[in-house]
Amino acid sequence: MLRPIRTLAAAAAALALVSACNSASTNGTGPGKPGEGPGNSRGVTADSIKVGGIVSMTSASGYSKKDTDLGAKARYLRANAEGGVDGRKIDYLGAEDDGQDPAKNMAAARKLVQQDKVFAVSPMSSVTFSGADFLEQEKVPTFGWGTLPSFCGPKYIYGFNGCLVPTPGGTLNQTWPEGIAAILGGAGGKSVAVIANDSDAGKFGIRTFQQGFASAGFTVSYAKTSVPATAVPSDWSAYVKEILESNGGKAPDAVVSVMQTPNNIGLFTALKRSGYKGLLSDPTDYDPGLLAKDATKQALDGVHVLLQFQPFESADPKMAQFKADIKAAAGGQEVPLNMHMLTGYMSADLFVSIAQKAGKELTVESFQSAAQGFSDTGTLVGDRAEPKGQKDSFGCGALVQLKNGAYEVSVPFKCHEPIPFK
Repeated sequence: MLRPIRTLAAAAAALALVSACNSASTNGTGPGKPGEGPGNSRGVTADSIKVGGIVSMTSASGYSKKDTDLGAKARYLRANAEGGVDGRKIDYLGAEDDGQDPAKNMAAARKLVQQDKVFAVSPMSSVTFSGADFLEQEKVPTFGWGTLPSFCGPKYIYGFNGCLVPTPGGTLNQTWPEGIAAILGGAGGKSVAVIANDSDAGKFGIRTFQQGFASAGFTVSYAKTSVPATAVPSDWSAYVKEILESNGGKAPDAVVSVMQTPNNIGLFTALKRSGYKGLLSDPTDYDPGLLAKDATKQALDGVHVLLQFQPFESADPKMAQFKADIKAAAGGQEVPLNMHMLTGYMSADLFVSIAQKAGKELTVESFQSAAQGFSDTGTLVGDRAEPKGQKDSFGCGALVQLKNGAYEVSVPFKCHEPIPFK
């Protein structure tokens, strides 16, 4: 029942027309068709559950998370092949493109709820989530990568690996600091520079990772949101000079970028040209597709990438299942795997897992009730539990390094004890 993306515009127009007609005939107060009304079973029929997504397919910098949509589709296809959720097939409408634009993110959320009348939004993957308050108000279960504050606290919004940007009283995932410490032979006497874009996500990233690295024993010599969020700098020399003098006039032992691929390529290339020999790391560049261009491969060579899931190189049977599901969703073709596929897949997986626990009488209330006592173990993101994940991360991850044109596991997947966030 998954619909081709080219039919979405027509479907949305038809749904809008039906909605308008129903409103005119009932004056907005009468009941709609089963599963289509504004009540608890919105998007649910006797044989289907309607779900949509919001993903940054495009962006001004050229960065794209489009494969998040393929990952979600892969998980929903398998769920449907296995009989669906209590006999209901998942009617996945595909993902709306927000272009990393707050206005478009809000518009996408409104369209999915008001026109398409989805039961849930899964996946939601963007550096902006302006539609969060609207989805929470409308009681729409929403699943995505918990890298924004909106995934931490609201009742209806879930991070597939928990809350990664906690509020005071929550905890911090220590995978990145502990992993880099392991590579460097310990954090004692070591320094780290953390750099991010001047955006909400960047500011929260700096705040959390600055505390995390300091708690692990590092000296944080530099922590700034100094890079413009709207355009990739053409000249990185000023940033490089500041970083390389940040450790008492010397270079830090590690440079950690909380930015996306185009910025990382520019920064890391400039650092290497300056003669920097320390450790380089970021949380985004685990993508074999990046290796197609020699210049990109050279810029990212040696970089350690933070993962919050099992590496694709893992022998875990669940990783084999993921690869098989992606191949099926891609029409039987072998496609290069990337982290966006897995974020979409695991967002969908958490939604499906909770929905299955909710039982045959699926409503927002029964779904939320199931989520309150939900837990499972040994997933591709470690052990999961709700509502714990709406306040804390699940605490697991790994590091991989791009080396000689291929990724290698530099720190195996492991769950670390989180620390209190201050």
